[in-house]
Amino acid sequence: MTIGGWRSLLQGREGELLLDLVYVFVLTRFSQRLIEDFTTDRQVVLPEVGQTVLLLLALWMVWVHAAWVTSRADPQQPVTQLLIVWTMFGSMIIAVTLPHAFGARGLLFAITYVAIQAGKPVILLIARRDVERHSPARHLWWATMSAVPWIAGAALFPQSPARGVLWTVAVAIDYAGLVSGWPVPRLGRTGAEDWRVAGQHLAERYQQLIVITIGETILLTGATFADDFTPDRVAPSVLSFATAVLMWRIYFHRAGAVFSAAVEVAPRPDKLGKSGYYTQLVIVTGILATGVGYALVIHEPEGHQDPLWLAVILGGPALFLAGRARLEYEVFARLSPSRVVGLVALAAVTPALLYRAPLLAAAAATVILAGVAAWDAQGERRHPEEAPSPPS
Repeated sequence: MTIGGWRSLLQGREGELLLDLVYVFVLTRFSQRLIEDFTTDRQVVLPEVGQTVLLLLALWMVWVHAAWVTSRADPQQPVTQLLIVWTMFGSMIIAVTLPHAFGARGLLFAITYVAIQAGKPVILLIARRDVERHSPARHLWWATMSAVPWIAGAALFPQSPARGVLWTVAVAIDYAGLVSGWPVPRLGRTGAEDWRVAGQHLAERYQQLIVITIGETILLTGATFADDFTPDRVAPSVLSFATAVLMWRIYFHRAGAVFSAAVEVAPRPDKLGKSGYYTQLVIVTGILATGVGYALVIHEPEGHQDPLWLAVILGGPALFLAGRARLEYEVFARLSPSRVVGLVALAAVTPALLYRAPLLAAAAATVILAGVAAWDAQGERRHPEEAPSPPS
């Protein structure tokens, strides 16, 4: 890129780039928690993983909501920069609480989450920004409603499954508001035109977060390898790095690169923008799970045969391909055969790898992703250009 190109990229985006860097720390802490779920000697692995998934949904909500708000405000305005700093600091505190969010640090986690979600619309209302569209008031109404089960679950049930139940209700409220456009009596809901404005920016933010997430898996690979620099860890480390590169290549093959253009030309930008929440969340989850799976393999490449590890070693790439297939459909109104074949291949090899060394499962996943990427490259040579054609 030219110097002018970099200046264009950074113009008004410095705060969002800083927020993404904070999310490197957030995602690293999340990965560490998930690794503990699969390596700590517990009798309740699945409930522990369920708690981690719930926390991921909360973290995703914080990031998406911040991206939505900043997409409809001038990034050079002090109030917009204050919103980003508010979210950055709160996200850092959330990351600190992640390992013990369902334990001693639960109340701090809940208070911080509520402060982020409710604080952004309060700042906008005080600054009198976007009031004519009633967006801050709608967001505040929904944030206040979900704050009750968040705080109650943390304050009233410090060591009880009831905390998980109340927090699940809180997450459900947050996502119900997001999906429905935050409707409030007499104030209405977010309209399609608002989504056209925000959707293009959100698509670009998704692309940046995907790069950040893939980068986090590379950091996790390097950190795990550095803990014990032994010859038996070389092969899984190389496989992990290769898999990260392959996921980058597969994601940005056509649909991932032109998603923002698809939002711009879509007849229903609100529908496409909202579906991006689910699709990109599945992709991010798949990338994170894949990174965790390979970190487990690097940690114990030969000496551990836990069938549950396949849930991340093979399940992570499967989630990634499923989300990527959905993105292909959203942009081009079709399913890519390479993603479908990749999913079938991952499912087919799973039974044979149940009680094998984890390194074999990691190698199989890498080979399958390499096949998907090669298929994409062959198709790109046959059809070098393709315009977005999202389903109506």
